[in-house]
Amino acid sequence: MENILGLIYQGITGAISIYSILLIIYILMSWIPASRETKFGIILGKITEPYLGFFRKFIPPLGMIDISPIVGIFALRFISDGVEAIFMMLL
Repeated sequence: MENILGLIYQGITGAISIYSILLIIYILMSWIPASRETKFGIILGKITEPYLGFFRKFIPPLGMIDISPIVGIFALRFISDGVEAIFMMLL
């Protein structure tokens, strides 16, 4: 049972880590003109924009600065910490 829970834990935290990296790449792509219009940028946008759009509903841009990706990354970190706490109680 512990092996299965350990694999589930690693899978969830691994997915959260990968998604966080994708968010950071997408944020950095905003600094490079026309990079979001590439095939990679479009695919990455389809993966990350629904998540970031949720935060943009509540956090308006501050002038030219959009802080919703930062809040989204912090939220993923809190989720990861919560998952870790739950699995540590179970294991």
